[in-house]
Amino acid sequence: MNAYVFPGQGAQFTGMGLDLYENAALAKELFHTANELLGFDITKIMFEGTKDELKQTNVTQPAIFLHSVILSKVLGDTFQPDMVAGHSLGEFSALVANGTLQFEDALQLVAKRAQAMQKACELQPSTMAAVLGLEDAAVAEACATIDGVVVPANYNCPGQLVISGEVTAIEKACELMKEKGARRALVLPVGGAFHSPLMEPAREELAAAIEATTFHTPSCPIYQNVPTTAVTAPEEIKKNLIAQLTAPVKWTQSVQQMLADGATSFTEVGPGKVLCGLVKKIDKTATTISATIEGVAQS
Repeated sequence: MNAYVFPGQGAQFTGMGLDLYENAALAKELFHTANELLGFDITKIMFEGTKDELKQTNVTQPAIFLHSVILSKVLGDTFQPDMVAGHSLGEFSALVANGTLQFEDALQLVAKRAQAMQKACELQPSTMAAVLGLEDAAVAEACATIDGVVVPANYNCPGQLVISGEVTAIEKACELMKEKGARRALVLPVGGAFHSPLMEPAREELAAAIEATTFHTPSCPIYQNVPTTAVTAPEEIKKNLIAQLTAPVKWTQSVQQMLADGATSFTEVGPGKVLCGLVKKIDKTATTISATIEGVAQS
C-alpha cells in the first residue's frame, strides 16, 4: 500500500516551487490563484525571498502547503495514495491530496492558521527545543518536573523529540535533559511554542474557521497527528485538526500505525526530504520515495 506524506514548517528554502511554476501550466495557474486569495505575492517570496522572509510564519505555512499540494496535482495519474499523513501543517496538504478539502478552502485555512499562531506567539515569549538521545518517556517525565509551561510537542522519531513552552521553562528543561544524558538539547530558532497550551488562543480562532468550512468524505484514510490512527469521517477529521494546535505531533506513532496497517512505501510530497529521513529512523526497512516534478525517486 502506498502512503503519501507531507512535510510541515521548517522544510522551506529559497526557490521552492520555481521548477513547478516554470514547467507545468497547472502549477502556474494554481500559484496565481494563491496570490489572489492570499492578497500578496507569495510566489515572489518563495522563488526569490531571503531566508528571513521565508521563515515568517504567515509566509512559511502557505508556502510549504502550496509547494506540496501543487506538486501532488502535477504528478497526475501517478499520484495514487492508499493512505496519507502530514506532519503538523502537512495535514492540510494531505487533506487536499485525499479530497477532504478543496484547494482554495485549505489555503484559506492555512493562512488563517498561520496568522492565528503568529498572534499567539506575540502574546507571550515562548520557544521550542530539540532533545536528542533520550527515550520519549524520560523527556516527558522531565518536562513534568519543570515549573512553567513545557511539554513534548513533536515525537519525530525514536530519540528525537521536540519540546515546547515558555522561554525560561524551555531553558531549564534543556539543562535538565543534558543532566539526564541527552546527547543534545538545543533551543530552536522559532517564534513560539507550537503544539503547546500556549497556542490555545490560536486554536479557538482556527476552530471557528474550520467549523465554517466544508469537509468532504476522503478518497483514502488520513493518519492524523492527534489520534495517529486511520480517520475517514469528516467531522472527526475537523475535531482532530483543531486539537492539533495545542496537542503534540505524534509522527513516530502515526508512521508505526501506517506500517501496521499495511503501508509498503512512503512517498514524501513537498519541499525537502525530512520525512523520508524520519521514516527511515522509525523503521530502517521502510521504502521511502521523494516526489519531484519528473515523477518519483527512491531515496
